[in-house]
Amino acid sequence: MFTERFLILAVINVSLAAGFAYLLTRKNLLAYFSNGRWWLTWLSIAIITLMDELTSIFYAPSEAFRFIGLHAIVYIAATSILMRILSTRMVEIAEILESHGVRGGGVYSFSYLVLGPTISFIAVASIIVDYVLTASISTVSAVENGMSFIRLTTFDKLALQMGIVWLVAGLNILGIKENAKFTFGIFVIAAIILINLLSTGILHLDSQAWGTLGSSFTSVARSYDEGNWFNMYFLIIVGISSCILAYSGIESVVQTASLVKSWKDVGRAYIFLAVTTGLFTPILAAIVLSSNINFSAHETDLITYFAQIVGGIQFGYVVGILASVLLMMAVNTAFVASSELVERVAHRYGFGWIVKPNKRQSLYRVHIGSALFYSFIIIITGGSQKILAEMYALGLLASFTINMGCLLIYRYFQGTKDVRAYSTSRSGTLLLFTVFLSCFLYLAYHKPYGTVMWGTVTVAFLAIGLKVAKKRAPEIKQIKQTDVPLNMIFSIAESDMENVHIYFRRPQETSVEDKSMTTVFISLYSPRQGIPEKLAPNHYRFANHGQTLYDGMVEILYALDYELPDKKITIHFGWPLSSWIDRLSIGVMVFSIMRLPKVFPRFNFVIEYFGKSIIPAQK
Repeated sequence: MFTERFLILAVINVSLAAGFAYLLTRKNLLAYFSNGRWWLTWLSIAIITLMDELTSIFYAPSEAFRFIGLHAIVYIAATSILMRILSTRMVEIAEILESHGVRGGGVYSFSYLVLGPTISFIAVASIIVDYVLTASISTVSAVENGMSFIRLTTFDKLALQMGIVWLVAGLNILGIKENAKFTFGIFVIAAIILINLLSTGILHLDSQAWGTLGSSFTSVARSYDEGNWFNMYFLIIVGISSCILAYSGIESVVQTASLVKSWKDVGRAYIFLAVTTGLFTPILAAIVLSSNINFSAHETDLITYFAQIVGGIQFGYVVGILASVLLMMAVNTAFVASSELVERVAHRYGFGWIVKPNKRQSLYRVHIGSALFYSFIIIITGGSQKILAEMYALGLLASFTINMGCLLIYRYFQGTKDVRAYSTSRSGTLLLFTVFLSCFLYLAYHKPYGTVMWGTVTVAFLAIGLKVAKKRAPEIKQIKQTDVPLNMIFSIAESDMENVHIYFRRPQETSVEDKSMTTVFISLYSPRQGIPEKLAPNHYRFANHGQTLYDGMVEILYALDYELPDKKITIHFGWPLSSWIDRLSIGVMVFSIMRLPKVFPRFNFVIEYFGKSIIPAQK
């Protein structure tokens, strides 16, 4: 039996070595030069996210078991499937952002585009909470796993945790950051060790473990049979909420989209994650949780202790060291990501002093502030992995909920006409939003620590956002460039023509057919998306700020009706081509437009479509 296991492991390791050797021979594996700059490949950003996701395996299974027991085996796998569905929406968000000239930024950039500057500060709060708790729980877990074979006092653990935080902060202040090549090197080592751990665990499965696996699925199925549909949905929400930490970091691909050339690289990266962590995490979690381990005694070092059981003490040391390295890299990722977020917000609102770099081009003020915040959270929680996990899950779900909510709102108003290359099911997005919102509400009620922290940070950022957005929002510059409605009215009034035609145009439309002053083209635009180009003297651009598109049109029509009583005015609207299912706002808009003749009885209203001319093929 020992010989068979040895041969199987030997074949696996030789295959891994051959595979990585082949990858290292590939040109431009991690980066390439194009259009005057260096770009990362999809593999690079996938590995950066993978290294972030892999860290959760060292604390997520034990936390899931703490709340739902052996049901965690089923729900960690189910949550993995949910994350793969979520990743398709992340690709869609990346494409939408790129189409609007925005790269990277994740939930903050997208919420800013859809909801505006004030509400986007809620997204900033959720992301900051995620980064703080990523660093805090990774620091605590790094000490628990790396020092699991050494007896340490509570003070010793706290000292080591503070040492990790400030060591990583110091490296970032000195300008020493992980790069793609270093991360890939760690990935190779981690892949070999973790695949050996997974393979050894599978080879050590006995009849008791297989029985535990089977009973976990049976128990979950039985719990569904014992209640109604509402009870079943509640159980699913509890299960997903308890296992969501196993896939923390999945949004990192969208946040690093500025490092790759196209949103298509984001899609490839998520496919890579689906066939790596998407399979590895639930399989390893199932093997570990089905083993005969005293989970209450090894909540903080479960994976390291499991490695010792199946591979011996030396292998346990190796896995413990690997866990510490990966978790410290996650701490570094939190430092880098939080500094990039603060830099993006600071530049947008003109707070340059916060992101003033030192001689090594490091955002030292942001890093010092982050280290103080991380240290504060670790101290007030007493370095408790349990409390930090509860807080972390809430911020993660808040981020997912905001992303899906913004995607629904964007598709409601914009449809898929402007972005056709990649779009997902609206009903599927609504289902995801409902599930994540339900999970968030469940955790908010049952995990008071996370609720207090997320709520406190959100209120603080929202208060700052309300004050800052009034004076420093970039939209103010866009609004200042808008045309004056009275200029349009004076121009029409000065015309000798009795009949005037008003065309409402979408900001994306770039043609003006008639340049006579008796024909007026109006574009109502969102200041967040920038003012459209002025196409002709009779093309007027008005900022639609703080009101619906319909209200903006009505406001203009009232002005025309009052100021130009002697003109015969015809209002033209484009024919709505998007389907009502895909873009429900079209139905709402048409329904609203149908009320306009009663409000403005002397105006003529036309909804028209002009077919494109077809040039016959030459014989």
